[in-house]
Amino acid sequence: MDPLRPQDPLLPDGQAAGDSPADASAASFIPLPASDEELPRPWLRHYPGEVAPSLDYPDQSIAQFFLQAVNRFPNHTAVQFLGKTLTYRELHTDAVRLANGLISLGVATGDRVAIMLPNCPQAVAAYYGVLLAGGVVVQTNPLYVERELEHQLADSGAVAIITVDLLYARLSRVRGKQPETGPLPQLRHVIVTSIKDGLPFPKNILYPIKQRKEGFKADIPYGSLGIVAYKKLLAEKQGEIQLPELAKGADLAALQYTGGTTGTPKGVMLTHRNLVANTLQISAWCYRAEDGKERFLAALPLFHVFGLTVLMNMSVLRAGTLILLPRFETETVLQTINKEQPTIFPGAPTMYVALINHKAAAKTDLSSINVCISGSSALPLEVQEQFESLTGGRLIEGYGLTEASPVTHANPIWGKRKIGTIGVPVPDTEAAVIDPATGSMLPVGELGELVVRGPQVMQGYWNKPAETAKVLRDGWLYTGDLGTMDEEGYFTIMDRIKDVIIAGGFNIYPREVEEVLFEHPAVREAAVIGVKDAYRGETVKAFIVLKEGWQVSRAQLDRWCRERLAPFKVPHHYTFRDTLPKTMVGKVLRRKLQEEEEEEMKKAAAEDKGG
Repeated sequence: MDPLRPQDPLLPDGQAAGDSPADASAASFIPLPASDEELPRPWLRHYPGEVAPSLDYPDQSIAQFFLQAVNRFPNHTAVQFLGKTLTYRELHTDAVRLANGLISLGVATGDRVAIMLPNCPQAVAAYYGVLLAGGVVVQTNPLYVERELEHQLADSGAVAIITVDLLYARLSRVRGKQPETGPLPQLRHVIVTSIKDGLPFPKNILYPIKQRKEGFKADIPYGSLGIVAYKKLLAEKQGEIQLPELAKGADLAALQYTGGTTGTPKGVMLTHRNLVANTLQISAWCYRAEDGKERFLAALPLFHVFGLTVLMNMSVLRAGTLILLPRFETETVLQTINKEQPTIFPGAPTMYVALINHKAAAKTDLSSINVCISGSSALPLEVQEQFESLTGGRLIEGYGLTEASPVTHANPIWGKRKIGTIGVPVPDTEAAVIDPATGSMLPVGELGELVVRGPQVMQGYWNKPAETAKVLRDGWLYTGDLGTMDEEGYFTIMDRIKDVIIAGGFNIYPREVEEVLFEHPAVREAAVIGVKDAYRGETVKAFIVLKEGWQVSRAQLDRWCRERLAPFKVPHHYTFRDTLPKTMVGKVLRRKLQEEEEEEMKKAAAEDKGG
């Protein structure tokens, strides 16, 4: 067996994907083409006339878009945060001062600098400051526990980190009392800011008082252990520091760590060309967007690749205004839309679910929103229809992954879209569906693994050549997602290969069952996993979050599913919960549910043994 092929058979005995083992023999295999010319591209027929199938990608730093916005719109608001605004000129001043400060601390071209910040003006200034200093950005999730934080900082070799005072205690425990001999000796510098540094008067005065009332005390030993205050670093006279030349397209721009939902997080190497390309691809897709006029609602975290590209990079390319929210809170988002009138609102399905189910949604003016791009997980039809009815804007489903910067597919915003699909490949992006066992291309309608290639596809995993070789072959990125392509070139994702439930020899795709559950009027959220079953090997378990004020029994849900699904797909178990575990971008963590289920089974087995 080829060691580079996925080792997770979709059916017993390594048969190909389908509803039953008999489906495997029906497929006729086509070799995956080596050159672009050999690949059929039916999707190009459905491109809007305004979208070119191929674009020009300048050989430049992703920071060049920022500098262009500064030159063209210096007095335009770049960032808005809880009442405070920064113009492009002011944001540029902060970014250059930070870049000079990093260089004065000894940060050199190619050094990795971690940014562990929530959405705030400093997060934007830090991103461009690191790039202007010649550094490589390592976006770090503020929710990481110590083990995860230590792994990422050690793996990336970050020499400095920019963080917030609220997170310093956790970082200090990771570094140890003697940082130079601790687990992260290369992490020489810690630059600490506070949320108040990004707030307007008088909120910046009141915020520390609020912190003290809540029991937070910033016990930070500035001036020792390589710790420096963000504001002090920006305020220092930096003399004749010369910023390095801007990076070229082939240079590394970011190490974007995968979320760890499929194992130990890996550093995805994204070059400036990768980020430039994906930003231009998304911009071409949003062809009605106007430079200097768009307002981007940033409820997605900027440290996530979706927020990084579709919000920060895209907003700067269009010289737009980035309306920053430190976290997604339904009521705050509704109030912000009503007051600040954003025009573009990328998000995750769970965000739109929360908004349409909030009691204030119908009374809130959401009409400013023109475009919403939904990613991270499947977008249910009911959510799409209700959100579009509320806003009058367009909510489209797209698809991406960290390894592709992230966007590879999207439904046309103002063209032909197909509900339930991820749409078509964006410009200069090739896609195909292959048989996971043989690597051969499958015909239209056959289910297999989605593979993609294009200028946005990563260079590989940081310091992991073997892992890279598994997913990057001949320029193709093997996504690990199961999907189909129809005759018009629209793709549909069924599930991750590892999430497929195999019950009694039949393949069951969690997304299909979740869609049916979503259609029930009482169901707000649903997640489906496979659990061990003595007879079938695996069976289906559904986790349900009900809408406020609704009640439904397991028997009622069972009847609902039996009317809409083949018997072998109907859940055998239902669990009602108040919430589902999610990532910071709202993607439901099926793996976490699986772990919880396994823990419950271990406890039950131990109790049985003890009894």
